[in-house]
Amino acid sequence: MLRQYELIEKVKSYDPDADEALINRAYVFSVQKHGSQKRASGDPYFSHPVEVAGILTELKLDDQSVVTALLHDTLEDTIATPQEIESNFGPEIARLVDGVTKLSAIEAQEISATSDSEKAAENLRKFLLAMSDDIRVLLVKLADRLHNMRTLHYIPKEEKRRRIAKETMDIYAPLAERIGLYEFMREMQLLAFRELEPDGYETVCARLKKLTEGGAKKVEKIAKAIGKVLEEGGVEAEVSGREKHPYSIWKKMQERHVAFEQLTDIIAFRVITKSPEDCYRAMGVLHRHWKMVPGRFKDYISTPKRNGYKSLHTTLITRENMRVEIQIRDEKMHREGEFGLAAHWAYKRDGEKPDGQAGWIRDLIEILDQTQDADELLEHTKMAMYQDRIFAFTPKGALHQLPKGATPVDFAYDVHTDLGDQTVGAKVNGRIAPLRTLLQNGDIVEILVSENQVPQAGWLSFVVTGKARSAIRRHIRSKERVEIIAIGRKLYEDIIDRIPARIGKKAEAAARERLKVDDAAALHYGIGKHQFSDEQVMEALVPGILNDKNIAKRPSRRGSAISIKGLSAGVGFGLAECCHPLPGDRIVGLRREGEGIQVHAIDCDVLANGDDADWVDLSWSEDSEGGTARLSVVMRNEPGMLAEVSTIFALNNANIINLRLTNREGDFHTFAIDLEVDDIHHLMRILSALRASDAVAQAERA
Repeated sequence: MLRQYELIEKVKSYDPDADEALINRAYVFSVQKHGSQKRASGDPYFSHPVEVAGILTELKLDDQSVVTALLHDTLEDTIATPQEIESNFGPEIARLVDGVTKLSAIEAQEISATSDSEKAAENLRKFLLAMSDDIRVLLVKLADRLHNMRTLHYIPKEEKRRRIAKETMDIYAPLAERIGLYEFMREMQLLAFRELEPDGYETVCARLKKLTEGGAKKVEKIAKAIGKVLEEGGVEAEVSGREKHPYSIWKKMQERHVAFEQLTDIIAFRVITKSPEDCYRAMGVLHRHWKMVPGRFKDYISTPKRNGYKSLHTTLITRENMRVEIQIRDEKMHREGEFGLAAHWAYKRDGEKPDGQAGWIRDLIEILDQTQDADELLEHTKMAMYQDRIFAFTPKGALHQLPKGATPVDFAYDVHTDLGDQTVGAKVNGRIAPLRTLLQNGDIVEILVSENQVPQAGWLSFVVTGKARSAIRRHIRSKERVEIIAIGRKLYEDIIDRIPARIGKKAEAAARERLKVDDAAALHYGIGKHQFSDEQVMEALVPGILNDKNIAKRPSRRGSAISIKGLSAGVGFGLAECCHPLPGDRIVGLRREGEGIQVHAIDCDVLANGDDADWVDLSWSEDSEGGTARLSVVMRNEPGMLAEVSTIFALNNANIINLRLTNREGDFHTFAIDLEVDDIHHLMRILSALRASDAVAQAERA
């Protein structure tokens, strides 16, 4: 554990003007408040905040960040109060400590996607908002998580260790990568990898050790050769070689489905020059001396990554026919490449500070304002954290960074939401291109617009950015709401007609209050979405009316709440009678000119006919309920068999709407039965019950 004077010396080594008294007070305050508390390792608890502060000194962070690290657990784990922190250390440090405490509270509720999606999404929302206020909050939290991972092996329960490791791999390592903290990312991944895949970890490390023992001289030899070539070319540079990160190697083995021996880029070399101009000179010298691998050159200096990362990447084939990856950067790029956004928060001689937010965090905050669906938020967040980037330009030369797989529609929304909404076409590099075209690095994209255009539901099948998906879904929901309200209004009028009393505004206002809706539109929407049954609305309008046996009962609307994703609101469709698709089946739509869309199960024989109908990718909405299934049931020709089968249907709450004898064969009769069921799972339970019955010889879905 770092001693008090050692911590001070570390901070003073890069920031002579740091407030030594402030750090000393925070050190003593932390030790006193944590008192005799112990960690799982048996060490005094205050050793943890001290080590976290030490990690931040490696990033050369300001004294306020170091003090925040020393105090970051005091509000949560001791009797210290926010007022006490503020009076002793000032409002800014109190705000930072409070921010880290909030992140820790959210973490305790689990923010990983493995937890309940609604809960995870809400926690992730709070997490992003808390860290967006001041990025130093995130830097302290990442240092906190890194030290916890270094001591993870002291936790006795394997289940808890694996949960923490998975959360680190899913959330914290990608966060570190997205703000350019590659050293943090690599160590977190390595420690999490060791816990989650112990066999894989041991295998890769053993192979790397063997490679190092047999090839250390080869690495040194290649590094010297690179240095000599650069020196002869007049470029002053420092060259170093290293093995790739074990988790990176494991990931490549899994993605490429290859053995360790088949990987050709296990060793990487780094060239550190004096200036950006020297980077390009070094690249030219190396490319003249050795052959480069086509498609493996990336220029992140002219077009940096979203997190500010700058470097030249190239892969060369040496004289020994060995592939080596080389990163070329100057000293400033190297520091920012290892410590990312944290490098900007390092002690500033000029007093200038960054705005405290990474660009991708801003994008997520914008999505937060538009997204209500939990799974959608998780999807956008993981997308923003994990996807690699490509760079595309407007015709005027403005640069836009997008995820790999982005299309012109994603590009349009990245420029401006209104531009995305009005997109009707695009030119890529001066040529008209389909809107689903995948953009490549360096593409020049011109968006064609029309004031009459609106976002199309079909765009959701190919857009990849959270901003585009969120805007399209918002428009679709808005349009659907208008149409659902119109349907609900008609159903409401039908309900009114069946009530033998005049319903006035006073009765309607009372009904809305009983049903807990704000206005008539919300009531109509609830009726149209089947949130309220006819009986509920009647009872709300005229309490006690359901006791009147003369009230006209409307036939059950069971099975009518069919809702399908992939269709624009208002588009006519029908469920194909050849296969009777049910909620839970994989489905596809067939669209022919002049006709509505026919919805088929994916394994329907009609789809194999290969006619000229267009296919539409569809899926059931979460609120779809009910449909008609056709069964082929072979029963024994004995008294009471049909009654027994009918009893099975009744016990499983299924309604027979058609029954037809299709075949007589000795002791067995075959019936075609059309049955109202909730979904595919409901149907499977019924089939299982039929097959278990002595009355049934065979039961299948027709």
